[in-house]
Amino acid sequence: MTDRLLELETVDVRRAGGAARLMLNRPHALNAWNRRLGSDLRDAVEAVARDESVRAVLVTGAGRAFSSGADLKEFAAGDDRTATGRPDVYRVLTERYHPIITGLREMPKPVLAAVNGPAVGIGLSLALAADLVVARESAYFMLAFVNIGLVPDGGSSLFVPARVGFARAAEMALLGEQIPARQALEWGLINRVVADAEFDAAVDALLERLAAGPTASYAASKRQLNHWLYAQMEEQLELEARLQRDLAESDDFAEGVRAFAEKRRARFAGS
Repeated sequence: MTDRLLELETVDVRRAGGAARLMLNRPHALNAWNRRLGSDLRDAVEAVARDESVRAVLVTGAGRAFSSGADLKEFAAGDDRTATGRPDVYRVLTERYHPIITGLREMPKPVLAAVNGPAVGIGLSLALAADLVVARESAYFMLAFVNIGLVPDGGSSLFVPARVGFARAAEMALLGEQIPARQALEWGLINRVVADAEFDAAVDALLERLAAGPTASYAASKRQLNHWLYAQMEEQLELEARLQRDLAESDDFAEGVRAFAEKRRARFAGS
């Protein structure tokens, strides 16, 4: 039996037994993060974290994408603005995104990301905040920030090098290219790749296994890994937000957003 835990506009939150499923639910926008999704996802993460009946958590996307990243249309037209009229990315990151990322990492329950399609930008950060990442074979991963003149955020500047090392992290951050699921597995960015036709069944089986496992052991293992790998997470998130704030004031960012909207290659001037 499946219970709906929350009534949210852009995130579907359900529980079956000890397993909670958080599904980003803006399929028409490839689950891009707008203001509503950020708020809903924060509420969902906080709800399953405090629900003692939830023993394991799944994060996935509706439709054909896990998440395509930030909704740049809202960035261009939204009301989160600095005094200069540019998007207030520092506020968005610190008030909306960071509580989600830290909530998943510090939650004393195993978190499984089921990447059913592209995981791009903050969508990639969300996937890597999980403990285990399983991807559909047709999925891909991308640090796309550089393509609009920004830098990795949402913890990806920490999570990516921790998983794949400096050389590959630099390649992902500086080139902004798609990393197919099989390549991501070879690099150590993710844990498993499953054929598209077998993906849902494999995810269900792994989630059920986690929900039936030794919860206290899982929580202690997460504390160990966080202490060793992510002890500076708060400091790194703050650095990301400050750098992103500065870059959002640049002409290159404005050009990157225009180029995205106009479906053309950006012409960066380095300013």
